[in-house]
Amino acid sequence: MPMGTNHPGMGSYNQAVVLEAIQTSDGISRVQIADRTGLTAQTVSVIVRRLLGQGLVREGGTLPSTGGKPRTILRIDPDAGYAIGIHFDPAEITAVLANLAGIPVRTCRRTLTHGIRPAAVIAVMARAARSLLDAAQVPDARILGVGLACPGPLDADGTMYSPPQLNDWDRIPLRALLEEATGFAVAFDNDATAAAIGERWAGAGRSVPSYAYLYFGTGIGGGLILDHQIYRGRSFSAAEFGHLTVVPGGAECYCGNRGCLEAECSPAAIEALHAARTGHRLTHAGICAAFRAGDADARGTIRAVAALVADAAVSIVNLLDVDLLLIGGPALRETADAFRDAMAEAVDTRSFNRRLHDVRVEIAPMGADAAAIGAASLVFHSTYAPTLPT
Repeated sequence: MPMGTNHPGMGSYNQAVVLEAIQTSDGISRVQIADRTGLTAQTVSVIVRRLLGQGLVREGGTLPSTGGKPRTILRIDPDAGYAIGIHFDPAEITAVLANLAGIPVRTCRRTLTHGIRPAAVIAVMARAARSLLDAAQVPDARILGVGLACPGPLDADGTMYSPPQLNDWDRIPLRALLEEATGFAVAFDNDATAAAIGERWAGAGRSVPSYAYLYFGTGIGGGLILDHQIYRGRSFSAAEFGHLTVVPGGAECYCGNRGCLEAECSPAAIEALHAARTGHRLTHAGICAAFRAGDADARGTIRAVAALVADAAVSIVNLLDVDLLLIGGPALRETADAFRDAMAEAVDTRSFNRRLHDVRVEIAPMGADAAAIGAASLVFHSTYAPTLPT
């Protein structure tokens, strides 16, 4: 986890470090916080007193004594604040109301019609957010903000630039429009990065220094945490793992390349591959259901695609030298085990640093709503996570 500094001018950063130490644990004492962060016991005590006063942290229970008085356990107070997370998929809006622990307390979904325009989508988002607050009876004053996870490309101001599958959506200022419609500050990111931040805040990445998230939705994207910091790149386009070449000269991709992971392994590509292999046209959902039922043709198709994803996994691990590779997203509802197993075997046997350290490959526990939960976590992360000062 990030280390604090006892320099007197770094108070806000140290507070974020202490809060993260508490948030990523299942209960921790002041002494343990000092050990983990490198801060002095006095600094930790002052910061914890402040966090208790702000209502962000609560005391509860004690650890066994090691010679002195029992140590009081500190935990995040999940009811200290809430955030609304909205995942904008071209076919559906998923919205969650999550508490400070990153746990959804209400969820709603709204189907979108093909060709829907930006103003109508923003209106759907705003109504979904309001319905969550009304259903949970949470006042606006308890809401820290709205998080928006949506297709990219995005710029640093939250403007969308010609995303695939959304014709005529170019230079749409989504962040500004949603702030105006809801009255809340809006944090934003692409859906894959949001899912990665959600795992950082409340999932499998809570205490992992560096990990990559491979996200399977309508397309394939990624999120990247390096040395406890989210890495977005100069143009908010880092970790576009879907555009790694896995079949040289293969299927044409909308990005202009050929043989990209997304062009070869997205749900639409899986449908095309299955038809070419078997002569039978099935939807992606149908192929996955047949796979789960043990159908030999479906299993052959999924295994062929998983082998390509495994090739990409080796490249990701070799390039980034991460501790953990997560896979998740709605397209993996029925087939995640097959993809995880193929990726884990490839990383274990073919990655460059396999003799130096293990790289875990895991299914992200947040499941199909990872992007919406991650969107809410964007708010918590931007508000409380320790980001490196300039």
